[in-house]
Amino acid sequence: MRIDFYVLKEPGGEARERFACRIAEKAFGLGQRLHLLVGDAGAAQRLDELLWTFRAGSFLPHAIDPAGGDPDHPITVGAAEPPELSGQVLVNLQDEVPACFERFERVVEIVAADESSRQAARRRFSFY
Repeated sequence: MRIDFYVLKEPGGEARERFACRIAEKAFGLGQRLHLLVGDAGAAQRLDELLWTFRAGSFLPHAIDPAGGDPDHPITVGAAEPPELSGQVLVNLQDEVPACFERFERVVEIVAADESSRQAARRRFSFY
């Protein structure tokens, strides 16, 4: 298992979400399945919209909280634990370590520049 922390220069959740879209685009280009784990349904909706608009010309096929890990969706977004067939890469946008992290080959942690985000990331780093 590989766990990567990306520390951003910008503060806030929007910077984390934009960076998550870049990670999703790269994973999709490499043919990897990816799950974006967010804090709540509102964050899932924001990320859903951002996956279509974060960069001109981008097309990232994805689904919000798909049941059963539909293989037609290489990218999934959700606030709950992902389905069993969720993929190789987990992008954690929650402040806690997800219980399902061991099911993935790679975990991506994105840390914003604000102090609260860094404190939460330090706790996750210590756990991993």
